[in-house]
Amino acid sequence: MTDAAAAGMPEHSGNSVHPRLDVYVWDMDETLVLLNSLLKSSYAEAFNGLKDVGKGVEIGRMWENLILQTCDDYFFYEQIETYNEPFLDALAQYDDGRDLSDYDFNQDELGSPHDDANKKKLAYRHRVIAQKYIQGIQNILDNETIKLWEELYDKTDEYTDRWLSSARTFLEECSGEDEDTVSLIASSDASSNSTNVKHVNVLVTSGSLIPSLVKCLLFRLDSLISHENVYSSWEVGKIQCFRWIKQRFNHPNVRFCAFGDGWEECEAAEIMRWPFVKIDPRPEKLHRFPGLTLTTVSHYFSVVYGRPNNESEDD
Repeated sequence: MTDAAAAGMPEHSGNSVHPRLDVYVWDMDETLVLLNSLLKSSYAEAFNGLKDVGKGVEIGRMWENLILQTCDDYFFYEQIETYNEPFLDALAQYDDGRDLSDYDFNQDELGSPHDDANKKKLAYRHRVIAQKYIQGIQNILDNETIKLWEELYDKTDEYTDRWLSSARTFLEECSGEDEDTVSLIASSDASSNSTNVKHVNVLVTSGSLIPSLVKCLLFRLDSLISHENVYSSWEVGKIQCFRWIKQRFNHPNVRFCAFGDGWEECEAAEIMRWPFVKIDPRPEKLHRFPGLTLTTVSHYFSVVYGRPNNESEDD
């Protein structure tokens, strides 16, 4: 069996023309989102007195409280904090499809041991979490919390010189397609005679899964990164997540590029032989937001994969 068949994708003859698939593999913290550097004041200190350090720490604490409150109130985090999985579908085989509309999650006695019965209870929660992610944060939070969240987002974006909004804009540029098309490619290759390029954003975070999904929602990334494309490397490591991603997007004409600020994703990208763009929030650095462009990323792609025939040196 070929790799394509093993991945559930149709096999093609050698003379078929495939649209190219570019997979952008993102770290979250200090890459798409600034939070730890606000809490630890390292972001503000890099500006040599131009940023109010105390304000940055206060913003970070407000985010920390909002994230944890949202996790606990709406995403079962108090119940499942000790059961971190690398992605939401990891326990899908234990979900029997039961109607959960009248299911009492507070009375099903989820706990030890981590046997099949408890894995089913956890899978139920993962299904509801996926549904809430699709539903969107504005349909989950109450009006008072929505107002607080929107004000906090705008305050953070202003304080960080538009880091959040420009990172989101760059994800939109990377996407280039709606996620329905991307999902089709991931499962069953959308064949075409054209040279169109398809794109997908994937998140691999070292944080635990549920808070990472909540951060995607709160930092307005959920429309650009679907819940199926969020991976937690907390227990398994980034290289394992990268391998799963490579296997999942086993497309005949695929290219991968990783983005992050840390050594672990850099090392994993090197092992996978993927280009790696190191994001650095310090003001004098080039690979930051705003500033990073698709032209820059295309150079990283070309170093590893060569330049596609339909791209000129001036692109």
